[in-house]
Amino acid sequence: MSAAREHFGSRIGFILAAAGSAVGIGNLVSFPVAATKSGGGAFLLMYALFVFLICLPVMMAELALGRKSDKDPVGAYRQLSGGSKLWRIPGWMALITPFMIAVFYLVVTVWVLGYLVETLMGNLSNLTSKDHFDNFINSKSVFLYLIALMLIVNGVLSKGVRGGIERAAKTLMPLLFVMLLGLVAFVLTQENAIIGVKYYLIPDFSKLNTSMVSKAMAQAFFSLSLGMGIMITYGSYMKRQDSIPGSARSVAITDTLVAFTAGLLILPAIFHFNPEVKIKELEGGAGLIFNFLPKIFLSLQNTIGYGGASAIAAIFFFLVFVAALTSLVSIIEVPVATLRDERGMDRKKAIYTIAAIQFVLACACAMSSGMAGWLTSFVTIGGSEKSFFGLVELLFYDTILPLNGFLVCVFVIYKWKRANLDRELQEGDPAFAGSLSQRYVNFALGTFIPLILLLVFIITVADKFFGHKFF
Repeated sequence: MSAAREHFGSRIGFILAAAGSAVGIGNLVSFPVAATKSGGGAFLLMYALFVFLICLPVMMAELALGRKSDKDPVGAYRQLSGGSKLWRIPGWMALITPFMIAVFYLVVTVWVLGYLVETLMGNLSNLTSKDHFDNFINSKSVFLYLIALMLIVNGVLSKGVRGGIERAAKTLMPLLFVMLLGLVAFVLTQENAIIGVKYYLIPDFSKLNTSMVSKAMAQAFFSLSLGMGIMITYGSYMKRQDSIPGSARSVAITDTLVAFTAGLLILPAIFHFNPEVKIKELEGGAGLIFNFLPKIFLSLQNTIGYGGASAIAAIFFFLVFVAALTSLVSIIEVPVATLRDERGMDRKKAIYTIAAIQFVLACACAMSSGMAGWLTSFVTIGGSEKSFFGLVELLFYDTILPLNGFLVCVFVIYKWKRANLDRELQEGDPAFAGSLSQRYVNFALGTFIPLILLLVFIITVADKFFGHKFF
């Protein structure tokens, strides 16, 4: 027998929880660098267009599937397809994807937590040494940090939807916004910061090509946690009187504002540290967070002292940790909800079951950075060697998400049918009926959005697995 369905206590609680899922490490670090390297304001414009013209309708569709079925992704596809065996496949894909994404995301978050602890202990200068990152990720301490992180995440999840996920979102997301704005205000007062602002905001339309457009679309889709089953699961926790279109727009706006604001932090900070830095040499993700940014923070000691520089670094790493934590809570809730719905487990048993499996896999990911040779050189794909960590990231983050999004579009329009989607979107939002937004969502989900997502999937597979580039 299925466990009783929980619901968010308020609309703002849902919006902050969903935004917490969307706002992650990629928003704070990878997005600003991608924007700067791909035309600045031109990239920002394309990104915003993709968020509101492509990603927003997909988010509405996922939320509608969840709320109508009152189920996890597996249950939603099964119930709304009338028990079709064929449509169980995308349901399981929408379950396995977040489960495995959480595995490698746990490891990256452990690295962030480790650096946060180091800065709090006054060891900022150690973080700037050439070999510190490689030594840290191959030390036994990562397993202790992993245990601590999983206790925090699963502690939040154990409190349920209202007492855990919603309460954490209402506390952590405003804190994230305040810290981000505070850091931006500080960085923009530093010397040469305006150079970074210009690179970030001034459009360079000469870089407006198919590669940039594809990158902007992928960044927008991934940024909003689409194709991971998260929005289906969170949709099942929405109340009937809440507006899906209005809530989806609020989540999209919040996520976009955070990503945009992060650019006003990262790029000015980089150019304050080195105004001669070459844009092409910048990298997003781990390289920027763990190798480059600590040097930037340490350079601040010339103006605010070592203690002040350490405090700024600690605030930044705590900011990134909060963003990663809220994302992890959302990602892991998907398999937890599935075990509760499909197997009738109580919440704590479901959490322990998922945690045990993910801990083993996360340890394997952590060991694939050099601790275990066979995990470090796990497989060769597309002519290049991949670690176990790299394989998980490639399959479940870089590749499968647009395919899952494509299947959502096809399902809601051609299997569940437009009329049912319309009725669900109008529930709690009568003004949606007959609106321009309704006509656009119906047309877009049934025509060019699934085609674009399928194209992105094909291009990604050809590039990552076969080394073939279309442009």
